[in-house]
Amino acid sequence: MNLCMVDIEDKCFFQTEMNKNNILKPYTVHYRDFQNIRLENCFYAFDAYEARALAMEFNKYINEHPNSIDLIRCEK
Repeated sequence: MNLCMVDIEDKCFFQTEMNKNNILKPYTVHYRDFQNIRLENCFYAFDAYEARALAMEFNKYINEHPNSIDLIRCEK
């Protein structure tokens, strides 16, 4: 029975820690176009992976050329 109590407490603790980290942060996604000109888009996201996904969703060029991204920076 003590194991169940510990598991439940661990899950509650884990959820509390996740809630603290679930804050949108500003990210800048830098990419290069076909002329090698460096451009950027800014997004609010939970992490860099989500910022990349948003860039691919809202920018047609990045969607068609995902390897054109050369930097994703958290601006916080």
